[in-house]
Amino acid sequence: MSHEGSSRVVSGRQNGRPTLEEVAALAGVGRGTVSRVINGSPRVSEQAKEAVARAVAELGYVPNQAARALAGSRTDAVALVIPETEARLFSEPYFLDLIRGVSAELAEADKQLLLTLVRTEAERQRFEHYLAAQRVDGVLLASVHGDDPLPDRIAELGLPVVMNGRRSEAEPVDYVDSDNIGAGRAAVAHLVGRGRGRIATISGPLDMYVARARLGGYRAGLAEAGIAPDESLVAAGDFTEEGGRLAMRELLERAPGLDAVFAASDVMAAGARGVLREAGRRVPEDVALVGVDDSTVARLMDPPLTSVRQPIEEMGRTMTRLLLEKIGEVAATGSATACGKGEEPRRVLPTELIVRDSS
Repeated sequence: MSHEGSSRVVSGRQNGRPTLEEVAALAGVGRGTVSRVINGSPRVSEQAKEAVARAVAELGYVPNQAARALAGSRTDAVALVIPETEARLFSEPYFLDLIRGVSAELAEADKQLLLTLVRTEAERQRFEHYLAAQRVDGVLLASVHGDDPLPDRIAELGLPVVMNGRRSEAEPVDYVDSDNIGAGRAAVAHLVGRGRGRIATISGPLDMYVARARLGGYRAGLAEAGIAPDESLVAAGDFTEEGGRLAMRELLERAPGLDAVFAASDVMAAGARGVLREAGRRVPEDVALVGVDDSTVARLMDPPLTSVRQPIEEMGRTMTRLLLEKIGEVAATGSATACGKGEEPRRVLPTELIVRDSS
């Protein structure tokens, strides 16, 4: 429909400059799709491209000058920030799989990856200064603890940011997560189905949402099976092998009659397996064992570990695609405040129990 010879009134604004939202509404697509079309992304169907082109022509939409200037100053670099030590980064398959997914997606988009470890307050402040100098177009965050201010600080700087996981149920920053509650429930349901009744758990650090969620799933699984909770069967770890060993020793001292353990990561399950062997407990005959991640650790353990698979590499790809969409929106609108209003800014991917000989 032509608007020629008439006043255009859109969203209560007469004769105003057309916006990205108006283009999306007229084209019948999402805001992120319009951004991708304008920025030449290959991840758009021909039908969507044609619809956006017609809407742009009809409305007379032109990205504003601030947006063009911002687009011209883009670095084509994205930072992946992991607040962990080098030892943990290179010893845990989770991080390596995540980096593989992020790196593959950025390579397809012809972007550079900057891997950054932030372990101290001084390093965090240095990284904030680096970001303030506009050295990267956006930031991916992994392994964030509940009290970490970095996600909010990045958003305040006006940079697009996406997290792997979240700090709380009410996380305001965009994220990609897996179904951690479902992981705990599936593990417990499996163990109950194998006739286990004294099921212990080794959680991650409880200042991390992922650890609280898996613990919550464990407790929900017990409740669904009609098993009364017993806090002597709960020990906190730190997602490391040594943490799993310490927690398993604690559990055996408190509850020597336990017959199953749900460890909130494969690496902690490996630590628990070593302590069980030292204590003369057979796996799975005496104690069944289940982990989370379905990593190479699970497949190489003796016996091979039953584990709840989370799609780690796909999480890396998904969070990268979401960040690239947000960067495209900034380039199209000239404002980082638009970030987080695109298509599905918060996503939770499903998990799957992989049964092996440890249970």
